Amino acid sequence: VVVRSTGSWYNVKRDDGSVIPCRLRGKFRVKGIKTTNPVAVGDFVFFEYDEENKSGLISEIGERDNYIIRKATRLSKRSHIIAVNINQLVVIATINHPRTSTGFIDRVLVTAEAYHIPAAIVFNKSDLYDDAEMEVLNRLVGLYKSLGYQCLSTSAKKAIGTGAFSALL
Repeated sequence: VVVRSTGSWYNVKRDDGSVIPCRLRGKFRVKGIKTTNPVAVGDFVFFEYDEENKSGLISEIGERDNYIIRKATRLSKRSHIIAVNINQLVVIATINHPRTSTGFIDRVLVTAEAYHIPAAIVFNKSDLYDDAEMEVLNRLVGLYKSLGYQCLSTSAKKAIGTGAFSALL
């Protein structure tokens, strides 16, 4: 499974847990989707291992259960695949320090819904919020919970709510 994508190199995790740097063999097109990247994080791939170079050459891309795409920034007629074969999406947001806009949260949730991917929201940095910000946090948690999303409030720095976050993952 592809665990990292950087330009023309892909880190592929094998069944034994080892991670192999791989490149693509030739050009790939995935079911007519015009994308800037034919391989994405989460793809199951087959590759031939080159012992001398300690790297692999990807020869086949497996079937995808789902994927999330966005419009490519420079090529308006193409899309960029963000990730594939997703079994859960978690939005990590903050009320402040810096603020995550509700518009961004909503766009991510709509995308997850469109691709039938279960989603949850984790509001982090709760240890930094004053009373007014806590009120905003509670209002947002109430809103998103009423829409059916699991919401958590955490502080990674002070280990508040991290057990529940770990259980979510």
